[in-house]
Amino acid sequence: MSDGMFRTVSGLRRGYDPDEVDEFFAHARSLYEQGPATALSGAEVRHVAFDMVRGGYVTAAVDAALDRLEAAFVARQRAQYVAEKGQDAWMSQLGAQARTLYGRLGRPDGDRFAPPTGRQPGYEPADVDALCQRLIAYFDTGAPLTAAELRAATFRRRNGRNGYAEAPVDAFIARAVEVLLGVE
Repeated sequence: MSDGMFRTVSGLRRGYDPDEVDEFFAHARSLYEQGPATALSGAEVRHVAFDMVRGGYVTAAVDAALDRLEAAFVARQRAQYVAEKGQDAWMSQLGAQARTLYGRLGRPDGDRFAPPTGRQPGYEPADVDALCQRLIAYFDTGAPLTAAELRAATFRRRNGRNGYAEAPVDAFIARAVEVLLGVE
């Protein structure tokens, strides 16, 4: 990826700060070129935040590039791990992560995550549970599901005791994305 590879929005609209984006991708490219010993974790890629400025980069294009970057580092990590410890060890590690996720999925609909407290934002439980049902089908029957589909999931807002707190749901989905990327 090269500096200025993203289109900018009009000067009247807001997009990601080009200097911050270019700096982050230059750093990521440098780490990638140094070899497998240096890498960004999935969390470091997912949680990068850019300021919004008028005339900035198109956010959807940058977000898609971040998804590809995360997948590239995960693929490199998988290849290095398999080369050092073997495919069975990699699958065992993924299996342990999947079992942890599956433990949460075993809880009944409406009970999988804690409700928001105080003024915390929350998600509509029915929307989150619908995604959880897709994950259950993926784990139980191999029903098709990709990391991109998990990343693209959206949930309606539900504040108060009848919702799911956002932070634990987001963390759960991030871990599920890591497992799916490890398999893809």
